[in-house]
Order: sequence, then structure tokens, then C-alpha cells
Amino acid sequence: MKTSAVLAGTIAGAAMGTIAPKNVIFVVPDGLAPASSTIARTYLAMAEGDSTPSNPGIMPMLPVDALAIGNTFTHSANSLVTDSAAAGTALATGHKTGNGILGLLLDGQPVGSILESAKLHGWKTGLVVTSPISHATPAAFSSHVQDRNNFNSIAEQQIGFSHPLNQSVDVMLGGGRCNFWPNTHSDSCREDKIDLFGFAKEQGYYVAQNRSQFDDIELGKGEIRLPILGLFNDADLHYEADRKEQDEDVREPSLSEMTETALNALHRATHCKDKGYFMMIEASRIDHASHAHDANAHLWDVLEYNKVIEIVTQWIDEHPDTAMISVADHETGGITLPGGWDPRKLIGSKHSAPMLAEQYAAYEGDDKDAFFREEIMAPYGLGDVSDSDLAELKSGDVGANLAEFLSARAGIKWSTGGHSGVDTTLYAYAAGEMGEQLKVDLAGAHDNTDIPKYLEEAMGLDLEEVTELLRENW
Repeated sequence: MKTSAVLAGTIAGAAMGTIAPKNVIFVVPDGLAPASSTIARTYLAMAEGDSTPSNPGIMPMLPVDALAIGNTFTHSANSLVTDSAAAGTALATGHKTGNGILGLLLDGQPVGSILESAKLHGWKTGLVVTSPISHATPAAFSSHVQDRNNFNSIAEQQIGFSHPLNQSVDVMLGGGRCNFWPNTHSDSCREDKIDLFGFAKEQGYYVAQNRSQFDDIELGKGEIRLPILGLFNDADLHYEADRKEQDEDVREPSLSEMTETALNALHRATHCKDKGYFMMIEASRIDHASHAHDANAHLWDVLEYNKVIEIVTQWIDEHPDTAMISVADHETGGITLPGGWDPRKLIGSKHSAPMLAEQYAAYEGDDKDAFFREEIMAPYGLGDVSDSDLAELKSGDVGANLAEFLSARAGIKWSTGGHSGVDTTLYAYAAGEMGEQLKVDLAGAHDNTDIPKYLEEAMGLDLEEVTELLRENW
């Protein structure tokens, strides 16, 4: 099948590279659907304004609303519906691969990423996520494995213990401590004695594993400088809905706090030098909430993603040598908003369904009905259900029951528990003339592999060069 003239022109435009930023920020809202922004925008209009479903005076109010310039195709090399590994590899390297594969082609040959090429050419690099740092999307930019679930090998490559080019990432913030501890640690996920935290310290990393140690970084403005490794949970960081309710002294850093910290640290390391930085930020848990059909958890992680976009755009206004691109790797959940949907039903829901289900499972008291009503349903915004609904919610998978019940009340429909094959929205921002050119260059529809190719040209990098070096050392 021949490529159409329109599509050929789009692909050519995506390779122009007419902007020349010193710094690039790539934000991936994992699993974000176009409907995700609709939910968040409409919720704010009704929770904080005077809009109603019958009088919907809804205006653009999300930070991303002014930044949409196109859309991307998300299929992988072997499926119309991609997973995060294949989609992450496409966004990081400019190559399609199979679902479950990271940084390799279908034949097992490695391909270089935009982060690795930047590192090779003297740029500082960063990964900021709310998943384990060794999860699919950050791993696609920094490692090469046949199986995305080989988290231990991914972590080893990211910290420079076993990367084929002896590379490491200069700042990594997120979750996934268990893959860095040796098997002698009670919470380790490893089967060997490799101590990646110890290795990191030997390489000069400042290592943070809790709120206090994160605060010591002083949002990247204090005495602690790069390199920095901050992992604040054994696995995923908490959903934003749960994180914001944690006690302050143990509260995990938010994605926006970690973003601000990384920006300051990377800027301080590069502002007086010829080469800048490349940072990938992932709002990881939007995807997880959609898999779980948890409308409230989804809402608050989408709002936190928008807070990150606001921070980044304000940063760019103050540092106009920086450009940002943001695009979801795929859509998750098949979200639809049919007639009768009402986001006001989410008001009053303070936690995620999985966390509340864990609390219920841990309860050992005598009055389970009262506990369920007061400590589970009320914090999820479901304090007024009938006795029959109560009995149904308590049976089977409590977390799934809660999520489906709240979604049904709000009229939010989910067509799948997995990913879907729909296009994702492409957002971008830069200041002044660079911003105007960025809009021209990236307007329209693109394959996801076009995005790193565009950045390759804009940043003056060579993805083929790093691919050849990887294969020489594979």
C-alpha cells in the first residue's frame, strides 16, 4: 500500500527539525484519553464553578487545553493495540517493535533512544515517573530487554551497572526501590546480591528513599547536586488521590514536586554550558487507574499531570531555550461519556478504590458493615447506598466493585480493561518564535515514531550512531 501524499508530507514535516532548543522536556501521560481531559475539565467547571449538566458553561481551563496541536497513531509492530513497552520504544527510538519488548527490534537487535543519544553527546538526562523507574516507559528510554518484566536488568542498565555503553541517567525520581536492593534486604525483588543503591552511591549519586531525604534535596536548589537517585516506594508511587491524603511527614513526593526538583537540578548543572538536558516525565498512574476503571483515581492523576504541564510551561516562559512535547503512549480503558454522565458524582471521593479495598481486607473488628460504610464507602463518595448495594459491594473483589459502582453513578463507561487503538493527542510548547515554529512543524497527524525523529533533528543528535554503538557492544 502506498503512502498518501498528505501522510508523506506530514512525515517529512516531522523530520524538519527547524527548532534548536538547548533543553527538551518530554511528558508522557500514560494511558490518557481525549475523554480524560473532558472529565477533568468538566469536573472543575462543576466542582469549582456554577456549571451543571443542564447548563454546562464549560471553558478551556486545563493547562493542556491551549497546547493541543495534533495527534499520533499508536499501533505497534505486531498489534493494532500497543502496550507501553512497544509504544515507549517507538516514542524513544523512532522504531516500531512488538508488544512487551523494550529498546529492541523484533529480531532482537538494539536501537538507540533519544535519551541515550543525548547522553552520548554530552547532555544531562532525567527520568521522573510515578511508576517504578524500571517500568516500561522510562525503561524504553534507558534500557534494552526482550521482556518488559525484567525489571532488575532494566534497573541495572539505568544506573550504569550493565548498560552496553556504560551510560547512566543523571536524575531518576519515582518508585521501584525493590529492584535496587540486594536479596539480603527484606523488601528486595532481586534473587541476587547486587546492591544497586550501594553501586549508585559509589558512582557519586545522592540516594533518597523517603520524604525526609527528598526534602533534603530542597527542590533541586540546595547543596545536593547531580547525580540523584530518588525512589520513594518499593513499587508504584501512590495514586495522587491517596498521596495527597497521606500525613505530611511521610507523604510521597508528587509528580509535580519531583518535576520541579529535576528541572532545578538539571538547569543548575547545564545553564552555563553548551549542552543542556533531556528529561522524560511520565504521569504513569493515569494508565493504572483506567485499567482499574477507577474514575476518581483517574481524575486526580489527570489533574496532577496538568499541574506538571503548568509547571513546565511556566518554566519555559522563564527559560525560553527549552521546548516541551507531550503525548500519551496509548489510551487505556476505552473511556466514553454517553448522555447522562455527571462528574459531580465524583465530588467527595477522596481515595482510590484499591487502597480502600486494602483497608477493608485488613480490618479485624467485629462490625464490618459499619466499618465498610464509614471508612470505605464514605471516603469514596458512596455514603448513601442501600443495604442491598452494600452487600453486593462487599462480595468478591471489593476494589473492582467500588470502582464500577462509582463509574456507573457518574455515567462514565469503560469499554475495556486494557488499552485501545485510538489516536492520542499531541501537545507541545515553546516560547516566542520557537513556539510558533514548533506548532507549524508538528501540526497534524503523526505516527508515534515521528516524534523522536523530529527531536533528533531539533537537538542535533544521531540515533543511528548510538544504535551502531549499541550493536557493537551488545
